[in-house]
Amino acid sequence: MNTEPRATARTIRAAVTANGLPPVEAMIDAIRRRFKRSGEWVTLLAVCPNSEAVLKAALEAARDGRAPMLFAATLNQVDLDAGYTGWRQRDFVDLVRSYSREIGFAGTAVCCLDHGGPWLKDRQRSEGYSYEAAMDGVKASLVACIDAGYELLHVDPTVDVRLGPGEIIDIHDVARRTLELIDHAERHRRARGLPRISYEVGTEEVHGGLANMDNFRTLLDELKAGLLRLGYANVWPIFVVGKVGTDLHTSEFDAGVARTLAEAAAPYGSVIKGHYSDNVSNPEAYPLAHMGGANVGPEFTEIEYETLSALEQQEGALLAAGAAPSRIGAVLEQAVERSGRWTKWLLPDEAGRTFAEIDPQRRAWLTRTGCRYIWTDPQVLAARRTLYANLAARGIDGERAVIDAIAQRIAGYFRAFNLLGADEFLAQELA
Repeated sequence: MNTEPRATARTIRAAVTANGLPPVEAMIDAIRRRFKRSGEWVTLLAVCPNSEAVLKAALEAARDGRAPMLFAATLNQVDLDAGYTGWRQRDFVDLVRSYSREIGFAGTAVCCLDHGGPWLKDRQRSEGYSYEAAMDGVKASLVACIDAGYELLHVDPTVDVRLGPGEIIDIHDVARRTLELIDHAERHRRARGLPRISYEVGTEEVHGGLANMDNFRTLLDELKAGLLRLGYANVWPIFVVGKVGTDLHTSEFDAGVARTLAEAAAPYGSVIKGHYSDNVSNPEAYPLAHMGGANVGPEFTEIEYETLSALEQQEGALLAAGAAPSRIGAVLEQAVERSGRWTKWLLPDEAGRTFAEIDPQRRAWLTRTGCRYIWTDPQVLAARRTLYANLAARGIDGERAVIDAIAQRIAGYFRAFNLLGADEFLAQELA
């Protein structure tokens, strides 16, 4: 095995430890310094770990691409109740570390929280949490993240279910609640004597109000004053989430808007992070617009689903007489329907319909998108085992096919974001 990438990665971690900066801030600092000399910007990739296959593929892609990997885990995915992945915060961090050792990846993997705010966990909405209960739940989750070893927290109190239709949360309330959550996290971290961590603030959603430049600056100004007032002179959000044209149903990145936001954030010391970067049609524009980072998640679930569907077709052609088929496609659709999660993506003219009454094309989209919620469903796990066993009997490694397909797509983002081989220049800059 080539030991040079391992040595490079150790240099990055050693430099981060020596200079006292959290790893994400250290990498952004290195990217800025290199840009001043070379004129080439680098955008960091954050993968949402919505399944074990995605997590493994991301680490393998980072190893092979000699690039850092950020994981952005929501509270729906990973939390004290084990989320829909079946992982608590400590489980998630341990899995990242153990699989890294297993595959020989000594690179920079950073576990991060995505969308940490009241009512952003589906359970809090469905069970009718009060504001106080929702905030208490988020605070407990922040503590669990810090104790587990997360190194970046996205603090996002931009949802308030008490508001009426069309009402947008006041930006001053967003700032006040953001400060309350950061203060809670910092008090715990400092009491435990743990290393510094990074923060991310804001949201791409309209309800956060950050599509308005006045609100954008108001949030940052109030955070700056508030953090100084609380005595956190060395705490500042490295990422500010920007509304840059992409969402669940659009895939065109608006480089002009992104560049404007990047220029507005730069004097504060922050960079812009894009969410919903899945299937974006122009990923190469992210570094050109000086985007600091981008989150990608549902796209990888779609690849996992599509690869399993293709493997099921192979299974059908290979099955020996009498062997039981996996029927994994039907099992996945049934599990998504049982979960009820598909209802949150219904279009206005679909309201009140049963799953069976939805147009077949839309039903397929709902299944493909909603699969991330049901990968750990017992019936899905059993069907996947059957599929892999049927394929293995004919010399086909189904799990490897799934991981490779996801890793290949991640490698495409590495290329577009100028991340391939980034470990080398990060080590040089940080050293």
